[in-house]
Amino acid sequence: MSGAAHLRPSASPSRRTLLRGLGVGAAVAVVGAPSARAADAPYEPVHYWSKLFEGAIRQTGGAPGALARGAAIMHLAMYDAANSLVPIGRPYLSRQPVLGAASLNAAIATAAYTVLRTLYPAVGFDGNYAWALTQDASSVTQAEKDRGAAVGRGAAQALLQARTGDGSAATPSYTPDGVPGAWRPTGAEPAATPHWGSLRPFGMTSSSQFRPGPPGGLATYADLLRSPLYAEQVNEVRTFGGHADTARTTVIRTAEQTQIAHFWSNDLDGTYKPTAQLYQHTRIIARKMALTPAQNARLFALVGIALADAAIVAWDAKYNTPVDLWRPVSAIRLADSDGNDATAADPDWRPLSSDKGGNSWTPPFPAYISGHATFAGAWAGVLRQYFRTDAITFSATTDDSYEGGVTRRFHTLSAAADENAISRIYLGVHYRWDAEQGLAAGEALARHVTGAYL
Repeated sequence: MSGAAHLRPSASPSRRTLLRGLGVGAAVAVVGAPSARAADAPYEPVHYWSKLFEGAIRQTGGAPGALARGAAIMHLAMYDAANSLVPIGRPYLSRQPVLGAASLNAAIATAAYTVLRTLYPAVGFDGNYAWALTQDASSVTQAEKDRGAAVGRGAAQALLQARTGDGSAATPSYTPDGVPGAWRPTGAEPAATPHWGSLRPFGMTSSSQFRPGPPGGLATYADLLRSPLYAEQVNEVRTFGGHADTARTTVIRTAEQTQIAHFWSNDLDGTYKPTAQLYQHTRIIARKMALTPAQNARLFALVGIALADAAIVAWDAKYNTPVDLWRPVSAIRLADSDGNDATAADPDWRPLSSDKGGNSWTPPFPAYISGHATFAGAWAGVLRQYFRTDAITFSATTDDSYEGGVTRRFHTLSAAADENAISRIYLGVHYRWDAEQGLAAGEALARHVTGAYL
């Protein structure tokens, strides 16, 4: 299927319109000083542990920011461990001391295992770790494995220590602004992770470094709700993002747009969530490009920084700005309170999104900007810079319960990112400016990360 997104043109001001249209890895090395010997293990360690992290997410669930943070810690630990043995780039934190030849595989595996065991103590990784250590060549000595493990352990402990006290453990309360246009609960869940926009970044100079302007350039609820642009955005998601059985609204979404909505969703616990979907796409592309373990370590670390900071960018805009924008379900059901003659209330309107029981569901945090879109822009931006091209064709499936097993094909990284962003309109949980400004912020972040790190 095409990766194109079909939606009518919008008058929304933006940098662009959103209308664009697993196999065996490289050999593992045992690294000495100054040369490296190749091992013959038929697996790729960075991919293996990235996949295990994906499985942990499926088991435990969690909010997007926390998952992006954990993935970044693990992938950066693997990078610093690998970079201590082979010259990849500048260290993220530091290089670990190496006392003789050491197994790169053991270094990467131990770094990942140490982080995962710390972050997910209820998920068992001992068997995976033991198996991974057997994947070195038979010529690799136990002493070389031990030295590699010491390097990986040191890199992981350094990352975990560096992230201690970063603000992720805070448990603040959140009081909605309580006026028309302001976010309010859309279900039984309270506001999720309102502190995440104040987290200490992984790569940014501050949590507000890539903060977008207010939605539509309008910084008060009153000005926003009265604007023609607001009405246009609400009416767009009302007709493209509603359930087909919505009582008073004719839904004009196509079958492919419905598939796009679900393909990128992965909001619910039990799926790999939005960030791990992008890590899966990274693995697909890295295999296509036949990257070595060292190259993978750097690529996945860059993606880790970008996705972790993308969560901070999005949550900063959601909670730390004058407008904590209500979700479309609130805007449409309560349109008689917005003072805008171009909108009309539909108290029975439901978004396409729903939980596994079929109950209507909307993510429990403000709309602007879209986390999915910010993640997508950051991911595509990093891969474009790493591979020096946007023209990478790849195919992927999804974890979402509605479209599981469906494969979509993309011919550029931008097409995948755009479709990810616009899917949230089709799902009925975001407005166009959430998507466009999220993409723009994510791409700006990616340029900073790839220019400043590793």
